[in-house]
Amino acid sequence: MPGVRDISADAFIDAYASHLKRSGKLEVPTWVDLVKTGSYKELAPYDPDWYYIRAAAVARHIYLRKHVGIGALTKLHGGRNRRGNRPSHHHDSSASVQRKVCQSLEKIGVLEKAPDGGRRISQDGQRDLDRIATAVVEAAKGEDEDEDEEAEDDVAEEEDDDE
Repeated sequence: MPGVRDISADAFIDAYASHLKRSGKLEVPTWVDLVKTGSYKELAPYDPDWYYIRAAAVARHIYLRKHVGIGALTKLHGGRNRRGNRPSHHHDSSASVQRKVCQSLEKIGVLEKAPDGGRRISQDGQRDLDRIATAVVEAAKGEDEDEDEEAEDDVAEEEDDDE
């Protein structure tokens, strides 16, 4: 059975974010359309579904590691702080946004607090993420089979035209 490690990060994050949005269980704060995701940013995210994408990325990151704290997530989602004519440096993202994402995932049962600090994936969360990964792999196989069948049909039509 394929797991989260077996598929690409962007395919999994897109699928899990759409699953979170469709389920409607994830509690999205009211300030998501106003907030910047880091002090080094100039504007808020353009994508209205950025909170679901961030939640999916956080869930995947914690799934792949034993347990992760908020500080590690801020480093992960940080970026380049452009400082004018001085050299750019890495800057961490907002810890508040990371904390609220983790709290939202805890409320729906995907994450739980680890006894020695940080957050870890729960049994239900692991099952959900594995199920989404399996669905992504099956969808990719289905698309590949459809493309193969279309290619075979095209070859058969060309052979018929040649005769």
